[in-house]
Amino acid sequence: MPPSSLRVVYAFAREMHPKTTDVFIQYGTAGFRTKANLLEHVVYRMGLLAVIRSRVKNGRTIGMMITASHNLEPDNGVKLIDPDGEMLEQSWEEIATRMANVSDNDLESITGQIIKEVNADMSLKASVYIGMDTRYTSPRLAAAAANGVIALKGTPKEFGIVTTPILHFCVKCRNDNTYGAPSEEGYYEKIVGSFKRIRQKLSVSGAYNTTLYVDGANGVGGKKLNIIKKTLDGELDLMLFNLGGNGGKLNLNCGADYVKVSQRVPVGVEHVPYQRVASLDGDGDRIVYYYVDNDEKMHLLDGDRIATLLASYITELLGTCGADQLKLGLVQTAYANGASTKYITEELKIPVSCVKTGVKNLHHEALKYDIGIYFEANGHGTVVYSREAKNTLKKIDEDGDAEQRKSAQILLDFIDMTNETVGDAISDLFLVETVLCARGLDITGWENTYRDLPSRQLKVTVQDRNAIQTTDAERRCISPEGLQERIDEIVSEVNSGRAFVRPSGTEDIVRVYAEGDTQESADKLAEDVAQVVRELAGGVN
Repeated sequence: MPPSSLRVVYAFAREMHPKTTDVFIQYGTAGFRTKANLLEHVVYRMGLLAVIRSRVKNGRTIGMMITASHNLEPDNGVKLIDPDGEMLEQSWEEIATRMANVSDNDLESITGQIIKEVNADMSLKASVYIGMDTRYTSPRLAAAAANGVIALKGTPKEFGIVTTPILHFCVKCRNDNTYGAPSEEGYYEKIVGSFKRIRQKLSVSGAYNTTLYVDGANGVGGKKLNIIKKTLDGELDLMLFNLGGNGGKLNLNCGADYVKVSQRVPVGVEHVPYQRVASLDGDGDRIVYYYVDNDEKMHLLDGDRIATLLASYITELLGTCGADQLKLGLVQTAYANGASTKYITEELKIPVSCVKTGVKNLHHEALKYDIGIYFEANGHGTVVYSREAKNTLKKIDEDGDAEQRKSAQILLDFIDMTNETVGDAISDLFLVETVLCARGLDITGWENTYRDLPSRQLKVTVQDRNAIQTTDAERRCISPEGLQERIDEIVSEVNSGRAFVRPSGTEDIVRVYAEGDTQESADKLAEDVAQVVRELAGGVN
């Protein structure tokens, strides 16, 4: 592409999507995320970058998702999706940050530099899929994304309002037609179709009942479940709440993140004692379960619980179908409850890896296993299966005895029900419901597999999040000097105490996590650690 043809890049920026702020913005673990009114120029430029990325990948389709996930409605964001449906390659995060922050006058030249730097063949066709969540600012930002794609002669395809995982799925399918059809309908056909097939093989028994309440966080996930609900043929009776009407605000006092962090029930949901409730986040990539008891106390079953439930069932199926040779592992972060890690290693005898926070870190570690299960405690996770694992199970389905074949068929349906590209609240909901049905469990039976240690999460606003540097999968702090020593002193005084701090990937805040033998001790430990962070790491207010 000759330099003169990059003039349109500058013209679009100047006339339609000018940079009107000097606020520096960084591509973090979930892409760019900030107040929506600061993002239009950023999203336009990511449209340019998506085209360059597509051409570097020989014209394969790249995805752009306009969302701020579990954040409140005034925020928005954008993240790029690589051809296999995975997060953007980490080495490109710096390129994205550079491109987002240059002046309009320098945009043309920096675009040319990046094209040379990554050796993009600009004569190739380029394809970009664009999706958005339900925020009122999303359509304007999606239009900016499309203009960025058009400015570099790429082809945008807009999917409108979809969950983040549906867009990941469609990108993967577009580049690998063996995975499914690249459309919302193709997603339903594969994920929901597999659920219905598997449920026809399982009888409803024991304490399990088919009624499930769902908190849709007033976001897109609940809307899509409302479509799916009509097709379930009675296999699952969904009672949907927080679908965005009646003045409900996106993620406000509801949704997976609110339930997990505040440890309170969401507003807008009808509660019946011991009725299980699944709570999604705003863009449908996280899920946690909970119930309230007769004393109106909430019991949370988070991502750790989902991971252990799925791991135990997959291990059981591997045993009965004679595929024990496949290497299964579970990936967690420092946020995983200590009781879950102990249960996985000592009771389930499954190897556990701990990695830095950020789903891309868990995903890459999970790929090292034949069957890799990864979940953050916040409910973001999935299962990934190697080609060898799938081929092994298909061979057993063809050549095994009757019992082996039945287990292999269930596991093959289980694989098809899984969105392997990214954590997916809808897919994970169906996986959980399948295991509970197969085991005849109600939510208390699931909860009683082990006892969580009480925990607390807090946020501390700081002048500069980069003042905090960590190591050992974010479990230890190496700067500022003296902070880790102070944390160790405070933790040593608490029974079953554990605490760590880590900087946010997107905002100038430090996240504090603490565990203790009682809720009171966990709460106090978190407050004491937060105070030390304020003192030593430039706390604000």
